[in-house]
Parts: sequence; structure tokens; C-alpha cells
Amino acid sequence: MELIDGNAIAKQIVDELTVEVEQIAPPAPCVTLIRVGENPASATYVNKKQKVAAQIGIESRLLLLHESIEQGELLEHIDALNADPAVHGILIQAPLPEHLSDLVVFNRVHPDKDVDGFSSANLGRLCQDDPAGFVACTPGGIVELLKHSGVATDGRHVVVVGRSLIVGKPCALLFLRKSGMGNATVTICHSRTTDLPAITRQADILIAAAGRPRFITADMVKTGSVVIDVGINRVTDDTRKSGYRLVGDVDFEAVAPLVDKITPVPGGVGPMTVAMLMRNTVKARLAAAIA
Repeated sequence: MELIDGNAIAKQIVDELTVEVEQIAPPAPCVTLIRVGENPASATYVNKKQKVAAQIGIESRLLLLHESIEQGELLEHIDALNADPAVHGILIQAPLPEHLSDLVVFNRVHPDKDVDGFSSANLGRLCQDDPAGFVACTPGGIVELLKHSGVATDGRHVVVVGRSLIVGKPCALLFLRKSGMGNATVTICHSRTTDLPAITRQADILIAAAGRPRFITADMVKTGSVVIDVGINRVTDDTRKSGYRLVGDVDFEAVAPLVDKITPVPGGVGPMTVAMLMRNTVKARLAAAIA
């Protein structure tokens, strides 16, 4: 079994972006991060993104809004950022409070600044294999993890457990592409899938994005397969000072001995998501210079 080190691969991408940004004439790439409310996990993720941005030389701005903000006011903030030529990328940290519509808010971001890749326009570009669009950061990071680990996808069976807009759907589209890390046969599974283990056992590459701790068990994987664990779940652990620990959607201890390659949690997909956000921001800056 080989552990796919997301921290190491993300560092390589960050180092490459640092060199690239040094060669870009001013202004530096700039991303605005919008965080609504005081969700502790969201605050941690945003802080991490800002830290990596500073390391690369990307300017990051934080727009912190009260969790009770009305949707119309939030849309006004987004419109102002869309119109600001100094801002090249806009990221809206999920999850949003329940009274806000993800669909409306994500689609309000101009497609050319949608560095998270969640808008209908960028998902449409992905469907059309249009390289001008932005790919959602977590699926893009998964592709890079496989690429850097020497895992070919051509002709292989990729099973994605989860059908979210953030991971499952764009992930499937990426592996269906006719070039690069594509040309796979893709199956998407979800909560209504009948006999899920029978399908996941067919996977040459299994993407676990169900949002349920240790959901993928040893009897659900094929020996010698590759497993990418997208899940980040907090479970109670009285031995930790925090009172919890992070586990993935995969029962790592049981599954790891059976597979060829697997990502850990933490240290697998998570760092790649941040790295791909930075890559998209640099791409947005370069596209703005051409426009």
C-alpha cells in the first residue's frame, strides 16, 4: 500500500505557483474570500487559504459578513466585487446559512472570477471540455493527486460515491473528458443506490465523498484499487484535548491494507483543494490581463 501524500503534492504546486507569480507584472493576483457567519470550520479553512495565498504572493482579502445577512445584501456585495477590476477571483466559503440559496449566490459570481468553479457557466464549460473555465477545486485536486501518483484513468472504472455540486458531479465530468486524466468509465453512487458495495467493489479508482465517517468499509473495495477519501468528519475522541478527531469517509485502518494507493485524512485531498484555488486565482489574473 502506498500513501498518497497530499501535503507533498500540494507543496509542489504551491512552489510552482510562487515562481509563476514572481514573473507576473503588477498587480499581483487578488482573491476575495467571503465568509458568512462564525462557523469555526469555515474560519479555519479561510485562514488556511489566506496563509497559502500570502506564501505564493497572491493578495487575499476577507469579507466577513454577519450570519443574519439578507440574500439581497449579499448579492450586492458580490456585484461590487464583480465590478472591481482589482479583484481577480471571488470565493464564497461554504456552507452558507440555511436562509441563503447556494444556487443563487454561487451563480451571482461572474464566471471569469468564479475561482471555485461552482457557477452554472463554469460547470457548463466543464461539460463542453472548455479549458477556459474554472474547475471546482476539490475535484481538480483529486485529478492532480492521481496524476502526480502515476495513476492512469484511461479505460479504468471510476466510482464516485456522492453527487454534490462541490465534488461528485464535477468529479464525474472530469474523468469523462476525452483527454488528459479522463477517458474513464464513470459510475456515480448516492444514498438511493441499490447494493452499493457491489458497485464500489468494481472500482479501479474509488472516490469517497459521502460526508459520512468511515462509511466505506473493507468489504466495499476491490483489492489493488486506488481510494481517494474526500471526507473530513469530526468524531468524538475523549483522548484529545479538543474532544474530537478528524476521520474520512473511508475506514482507513481496515481498507488501507487491501488497496494499492490511498489518501489519508487529514493530509490527503484537503491541501490540494487550497492549492487548486490558488492555481485558479493565478489563471483568473492572467486571463484578466488578456481581456
